[in-house]
Amino acid sequence: MSTVNLSTSNFESTIADNSVVVVDFWASWCGPCRAFAPVFDRSATSHPDVIHAKVDTEAEPEIAGALQIQAIPTIMAFRDGVLVYRQPGAMPAAALEDLITRVKALDMADVHAKIAAES
Repeated sequence: MSTVNLSTSNFESTIADNSVVVVDFWASWCGPCRAFAPVFDRSATSHPDVIHAKVDTEAEPEIAGALQIQAIPTIMAFRDGVLVYRQPGAMPAAALEDLITRVKALDMADVHAKIAAES
């Protein structure tokens, strides 16, 4: 599967309507973002069950601002609508693969219990 471009019109529904969503926040002028793009694209092809989405922080400043993106690339992973990973910086293919494996393996009942305990 190819990557999906997110905007203010489809960001929330994409996160809510899919089990696993990995988001790459990027900009065209960012060298590390351009270097990471092929790694992200290959992962999208390898994992058709995972939504690989991109947010162009220049075109979508509202999303970047709402999520307090301060460095790019920033990678976020959502599982069942819950943000479970957030880290600035590009990652090698093996690290992205590991992230996807860990996100898929999460016990979401445990995650929801921890969120409830923190509130």
